[in-house]
Amino acid sequence: MTVNGASEEKISFPNPVSAVIINYNAGDFLRECLQSTLEQAAEVIVVDNASEDGSIERIQRLFASESRIKIIRNPANLGFSAACNIGLRHAQEDHIFFLNPDCHLSSGCVSRLLEVLQSDPSVGMVGGLLVNPDGSAQAGGRRAIPTPWRSFVAAFGLTRFANRWPQWFEDFNLHRQPLPAGPIEVEAISGACMLVRRAAIADVGEWDEGYFLHCEDLDWCLRFRRNGWNILFVPDAPVVHAHGACSRSRPIFVEWHKHKGMLRFYRKFFRDDYPSGLMGLIIVGVWLRFVLVAARHGVRRGFRRVGGERG
Repeated sequence: MTVNGASEEKISFPNPVSAVIINYNAGDFLRECLQSTLEQAAEVIVVDNASEDGSIERIQRLFASESRIKIIRNPANLGFSAACNIGLRHAQEDHIFFLNPDCHLSSGCVSRLLEVLQSDPSVGMVGGLLVNPDGSAQAGGRRAIPTPWRSFVAAFGLTRFANRWPQWFEDFNLHRQPLPAGPIEVEAISGACMLVRRAAIADVGEWDEGYFLHCEDLDWCLRFRRNGWNILFVPDAPVVHAHGACSRSRPIFVEWHKHKGMLRFYRKFFRDDYPSGLMGLIIVGVWLRFVLVAARHGVRRGFRRVGGERG
C-alpha cells in the first residue's frame, strides 16, 4: 500500500482502469467498495476528506498487503470536486473510474463499462445502472440536464402533464422509463459511478472545484457534451449504491451545499438563457426550498431526540 500518493511500480491488470474513491466517514461501506473494486481495476486511489470515523485506519489494516491501493489523506474536507482532481492527478491509467464509497460493483461491471467506452472514440464517459440495495432503479444514474425550467417542473409536480405535452413537462430523471436494450446516449450520468477517458479530460478540463458537494457531475457532463464528447448509459453494468450513506449524519450541511451548487450551475450555464427577473425568482425559489427542506430535517431530528429520551 502507498500512503499519501507515493509512486510505485505499475502493475498489469486485465482492466487498465484507475479507480478514484472519495471517502468521508463511509465506515464499512468503504471496505465493501474496495473489495469489489480491487477485483476489477488496476489500481484504487482513496482520497480521504479528513474522515473521523476510523474508516481509513480500518482499510489500512485490512488491506495492508495490497500494493494496488493508494491512500491520500487531506488535512481538511476539501469537497468532492477537489478530492476527485487530487485522485485524478495521481492516477496512472488512461481510464479513470470515479466511484462513491457506498457503491458495490457487480461482477464484470468495469469490463463492460470499459468495453463501451472504447467502442467509439467520440465517447468521453460512461456510467452504469445505479440500483438501490433492494434492486430498484435509482434516480440520477441516467438523466437529462436539469435546466431551471426542468427543475421547476419537477419541484411543482408538473411532470403529470408530460403525457400531453412531453416537450414541456418531461422529468429530467429517466429511471422510471423502461431500461434500454443496450447502451444509449444520455445528457448526464452520476458522479457516483463514472468511467472517463483521460484524453477527454485533457480536452474538457478537470472537475470544477467551485462546487463543494452536488451538481459538479452535472457541470462536467454538460462541459463534455459542449466539447463534442458523447456520454453513454450502460444498463447491463449494475452498481448497488447505498445513496446518501456518507451524508446522513449531516443532512442540513449536505442540503446547503446541494442548493448552493444548484445555483452555481444555473448561473454558470443558463444566466443568458433566462430574463434577469426570472433568474431572480429561480434564486429565491431555490433558497426557499432549502429553508423548507432544512426545517423538515430539523423537525425529524427533534422527533428522534424526543423518541430516544422517552425510550
